[in-house]
Amino acid sequence: MAAERYSFPVDVHHSSPNGMRMNRMLRMSRRDVLLAGMGAAVVSVTAHAAEPPEASAPGVADAAQFLTLSLRLTDRETLSPAIGNALYARIVQAVPERKEQISRLHALLQQKHFESAQALAKAAEQADPVFKDVIHDIMTGWYRGVAAQKVVVYRSALMFDITKDAVYPKTYATGGPFYWTSKPPEVPLPTGEPGLSPSKFVVEPT
Repeated sequence: MAAERYSFPVDVHHSSPNGMRMNRMLRMSRRDVLLAGMGAAVVSVTAHAAEPPEASAPGVADAAQFLTLSLRLTDRETLSPAIGNALYARIVQAVPERKEQISRLHALLQQKHFESAQALAKAAEQADPVFKDVIHDIMTGWYRGVAAQKVVVYRSALMFDITKDAVYPKTYATGGPFYWTSKPPEVPLPTGEPGLSPSKFVVEPT
């Protein structure tokens, strides 16, 4: 193997001390470059192998079950599959047993044709009290955009959709100047009955 050759500046002996140090830094051989590259590759592979595996994306069937349940529980004909996937992934990541519970709740939905969210909620809580918490997680995700105390979606949360004719989300101003001085439209009082039993009131930090 031919000896490696270095190219020295012609005035190296007349260089300043700083210049000489710079010349030595620039005279890195090809072997040093190769060894440094191999070392970096080994470190990268080792670090990647030591990383914990990321949570896998929800399966197509699991996501479809979650969306079907969500449509019935919100009494809506359409919902965003992308938001549904994000909410489902966050819910089962925070509480792994929710995956099996959501699957069982979906099976209950398939066993009988429930005409409303109220009917499904009542039957679900009677079948298994744990379904009450499952339904809470699903509804909190869609209406507040929060799953396991983490904001998954903000502007598209359903709580803004049902009041969009009167109230705008914080940081959004879709009206003209001083639009808030106008009298808001009349909102009819709700007439429905709760589908689940009362829950303990919890004041969340703001």
